[in-house]
Order: sequence, then structure tokens, then C-alpha cells
Amino acid sequence: MALQRLTAFFILYLIFGYIPSLGVILRTTEKTVWANEFEPIELTCLIESISTNNPRIEWKKIQNGVPSYVYFQNQISGDLEHRAQLIQPANLLILNTSRADTAEYRCEVAAIDDHKHFDEILISLAVRVKPVVPRCSVPVAVTVGTSSELHCLENEGFPASQYRWFHNNEELPQDPKSSPKFINSTYSINADTGGLKFRRMRKEDAGEYYCQAKNEAGHAQCPTQLMEVYDVDIVGIFLKVLAALAGFIIVMVGVCHAHKHGCFSSGKDHTGTNYKLPAQDDGVDYAEADEGHFRHKSSFII
Repeated sequence: MALQRLTAFFILYLIFGYIPSLGVILRTTEKTVWANEFEPIELTCLIESISTNNPRIEWKKIQNGVPSYVYFQNQISGDLEHRAQLIQPANLLILNTSRADTAEYRCEVAAIDDHKHFDEILISLAVRVKPVVPRCSVPVAVTVGTSSELHCLENEGFPASQYRWFHNNEELPQDPKSSPKFINSTYSINADTGGLKFRRMRKEDAGEYYCQAKNEAGHAQCPTQLMEVYDVDIVGIFLKVLAALAGFIIVMVGVCHAHKHGCFSSGKDHTGTNYKLPAQDDGVDYAEADEGHFRHKSSFII
């Protein structure tokens, strides 16, 4: 069989002066391509074998299983219009990639004069997106011996960001036991969610904190925030409780004293006492009746 093929190729070479292609064959340098947002990227569609002088070349974008033209009838169209160009013979150059360009791209070449007149190749493009400034939450003040958690999150980066925490401008190691400086620390870092959790706060944990979100496209960090760590004030708490108890006793003594002196009487003496009305003045002076005289007051009217 191999000898017969060689014989056929030799005859064709004698007739045409060259060995014609048996069909169009495509190749790409990378089937999975990564690009950073806003940067150019070239998708390669190399024609390794073809006989047709003017083959039909098309590029399609396939997103969520739905194809759409991005190069058709010798011009850029669709999502890549004004943002891409065809590099001869069939490479597609995207000048300014965006996150919306993440998709599969299919290069199709039709060569009607070839024995195998059609070939295609599929390329997957993923656009990296730099993280934005993460939202950080750091408590203002905590108490020694208590637990506390710091939070850091951003949702724009692609691939998903990994998180790192810094204390007084020094990066906290993922495992505190790996560093002599932090070997007594009780924190743990979740690099996927951005959480920094302390099981027991120490005075040494006080200071300035900030978080950094990072992926292959770049990084971003939140502003520095100060966290203070206070000792438990046992004497102060005792004095406050003692002062509150003393105040309560003083109030109770005042209430009892007020009851004892009738300040809280029901008012029965004012409402229940029957007052006797004075006798009516009839104008007669009875005080001197024993003297046998009957004297009228000046107000007596005849």
C-alpha cells in the first residue's frame, strides 16, 4: 500500500511538476489561550496543507453553546467589530480583549479544489480580569483573650482572587507556626474567602491591617485600618459594679425615709376629715345674756 502511494505521488509529480495536496489541514499553536483584559491576543489558525488559491475562511464565536460570526465574508463582524483583524492567512488578532470575549472560537476553512475540502479547529479563550479594590472589615477595638475575625472580599477578578493579609506592612504567613515571629499567634487565614480569624487575641496582635486580592492578571489592596487590643480591666469592672450597687442602696434608703415621714401618704386627712361649719351669726350677742341685757349688733336690721 505504501509503495502504491509513493508511485501515485511520483506520477502526479511528473504530470503537474508538484505533488498536489490531498486536502486542507489546519493546526494551531495553542488550543487553550489565556489573555489579560485590555491587552491584545492572537488566535492562530495555521493552514498546513491546501491547494485552493482563495479558500473561504470564517471565524465563529461559541458562547453558551450558541455560535455567532466574528469573521465572515472577508470582514470582522459581531462582538469583535472594530476590535480585531485577520492576520494572513487565517490568524485572528483581537486588539483589545474584554471579559466578554471569554468563549470558544472556531476557525473554518473551505477549499473547494482540494480532495478534503473542509477543516476546522477549535480554540478556547479565557480572559483574565484584574481584581478591584477589596472591601475590608477590621474591628476598631477588641479585648485580650477574645476571638475576632477580619474580612476581605472582591467579586470582579477572574480567575477568582486569592487573599493575603498584612500586619504593620508585613505579610502574615499562611501558617503562623512556620515563622518564629508568629509562632505564638492563634490566627488562621482562608486564602479563598479572605477571612483572617483569631482564636484568642493578644496585645501583640494590635496594629495596622490591610488585605491584598491577587490573581494572574494583577492585584489590588484595601486601605490600612487600625485595630486596638485592650486588657480586661477587672478593677474597673468591680468599681463600676460597686458604684451601681451603692447608687441602688442610696435610692432605696431615700424611698424608705420618705415613707416614714409620710411623704407618700394617701391624703386621707385631706379628703376624709369632716369640717364643722361655724354657727350662723344671727346678730345676737349671747355672751352677755346673763346680765339681763339684750343688745343688738350694728348689723341687726329691723
